[in-house]
Amino acid sequence: MNPNTALRIGFKQARKITANYAKTFYFASHFLPREKKLAAYSIYAVCRASDESVDAGLNISGKRLQEIRRNIQAVYSEAQLNNNLLLAFRQTVQNYDIPRIYFDELLSGMQMDLDKKVYDSFSELYGYCYRVAGVVGLMMLQVFGFRNPRAREYAVDLGIAMQLTNILRDIKEDLDRGRLYLPQEELLKFNVGREQLAQGRIDANFIDLIQYQISRARQYYKSGEQGIELINCPFCRFVARAMEIMYSGILDDIEKNNYDVFSHRACVTLPEKIRSILQILTRRTH
Repeated sequence: MNPNTALRIGFKQARKITANYAKTFYFASHFLPREKKLAAYSIYAVCRASDESVDAGLNISGKRLQEIRRNIQAVYSEAQLNNNLLLAFRQTVQNYDIPRIYFDELLSGMQMDLDKKVYDSFSELYGYCYRVAGVVGLMMLQVFGFRNPRAREYAVDLGIAMQLTNILRDIKEDLDRGRLYLPQEELLKFNVGREQLAQGRIDANFIDLIQYQISRARQYYKSGEQGIELINCPFCRFVARAMEIMYSGILDDIEKNNYDVFSHRACVTLPEKIRSILQILTRRTH
């Protein structure tokens, strides 16, 4: 197959995966320059493949995860690739000089999902969030481009904020998979037990716990927001801000639904996403 054709097919596959599984990012990504948009899709597609290898309930040996590790190794080597998606991914990591360590960290985070079902403290949870989301912020920053090294710490903070948001949104789904990400120390502090979570019982203690988690997530959003102005590309800044506003909107939805994360999966609707875009555009014109 012609190399250009293979790349085109690979990026098309990446776009399809992103459109199917990352609807908020896919919505915002339309404002990116074409080359950066395709690069972002290829990164997401590989990250998604890693995540799916865990959430699909594969065997404890993590054979699928090992396969992905081999794919990453092949991409960063001079090995010949016969997979169109990996070819597109290789072009991205080469064009944007994305360090392999970011993907090694990501896969370590996915391995934690196979090996670790509870987290004793926020310090432990932070390490997990850094691996599965903070480094994704660093990957995207390489694609977007930046003019100050401090942008990296803010990109990590924005990734942490998004992962903390995911954890709150997905409490029920994670429990069904045998995982609980809320730190044990904090469950004890607010007198909320695993049994209560499994029952989906909402009381004053649970609400206090979730309010505490939301407040911390918003602190990370606030920190991450500082790095957006350090991004070089104006359209990329726009997309980063849109992602921050739309994703933090999940926290708003949790509050709006009286902290019921059991019978209602918090989300940002399409009209709300459109309002977020208009909100950013309004800011830019004032």
